[in-house]
Amino acid sequence: MSFAAGVCVANIYYNQPILKAIAHDFGVNEKSAGTISVLAQAGYGLGLFFLTPLGDKTDRKKLILTLMAVLVAVLVGTFFAGSFLLLCAFSLLTGLLSVAAQVILPMAAGMDPENRGRNVGIIFTGILVGILSARVFSGLIGEWLGWRWVYGISGVMVVGCMAMVQWALPNVKAGFTGSYGKLLGSSLLQLKRFGVLRRAALLGALMFGLFCSFWTTLTFHLSGEPFNFGADVIGLFGLIAIGGALLAPVFGKLADKGNPAKAQLMAAVMVLISILLIKILPHSVVGFVISVLLLDVGVQAIQVTNVATIYTLDATAHSRINTAYMTSYFIGGALGSFSGIQCWGQGGWPLVTWQLLAWCVLGLVIIIFGLAKKSEIRN
Repeated sequence: MSFAAGVCVANIYYNQPILKAIAHDFGVNEKSAGTISVLAQAGYGLGLFFLTPLGDKTDRKKLILTLMAVLVAVLVGTFFAGSFLLLCAFSLLTGLLSVAAQVILPMAAGMDPENRGRNVGIIFTGILVGILSARVFSGLIGEWLGWRWVYGISGVMVVGCMAMVQWALPNVKAGFTGSYGKLLGSSLLQLKRFGVLRRAALLGALMFGLFCSFWTTLTFHLSGEPFNFGADVIGLFGLIAIGGALLAPVFGKLADKGNPAKAQLMAAVMVLISILLIKILPHSVVGFVISVLLLDVGVQAIQVTNVATIYTLDATAHSRINTAYMTSYFIGGALGSFSGIQCWGQGGWPLVTWQLLAWCVLGLVIIIFGLAKKSEIRN
């Protein structure tokens, strides 16, 4: 389940190290090429809202297989795309269909309630490794075979995952019997029901917005002076970040046992330090290596504790709770990418780092507010 989730979600992020190559191929500027990244994440947000709630209404295994099958067709279309406009359309559809990963996540959460945090951490590790290794894979394939082969090879991997899902996953009976409209309305209702979910959704959106803004603009920064790195070298920075993703099950276990808000506060401080480091040392490779590691560990710790916490709220509505949280999460990612691209166009790396600090400070405020609320309840 972890591997399949990672393969699906990776498709959203393949574009980041190869944006410059795509811009050159279609004769567009870097800012225009950056819209591909925004569209892929926006499509994922739409899929989270309109498709993943179906996991509470239909057989989850069949839903996963259907989403993967259509995704393969879209990846083939991307491989043969003859215009930039068509590529943009396929990017939106790729994001929409990659939400198969978010049908798998709540499915895993319901399998063993006693070890929910650990299980969620394992699946989330697959998702995070997929996101981060996507940059390594895309950078290397894009540099040596061309950017189109990134999507061609991905299509073959998704087909392989379909075979695994068909063979290994059980059929899961649906619990929701209402109409599709009521299902979508019920997803929004989860935010009204749970204050914990509202705080987690806002914090998740801010932290993932920061994360996506950083990785989208990093490509442009490292490909320019004084680095002049190619797509393959830029992609290798994802290997550093994978080390942080592998710690996700550890944070999941902590969420099962202790106070996640305190762990989130420490993680947010790590993110703050990482941003200050690349602001003070914008041309240091060592500085970026340390920053990438700190940033990734911090962001992933916050997200895993968020996810493990929200799955304690209502076991009968896991897919809808997941929809409410993850829709906010990836809308934040799309806004973060958009904000980063705009800041890069207007003020380059210095302005990018200022807006990263703004995202981080807002996240810290929400975490501190959550700690204060818990303290009031105890008193």
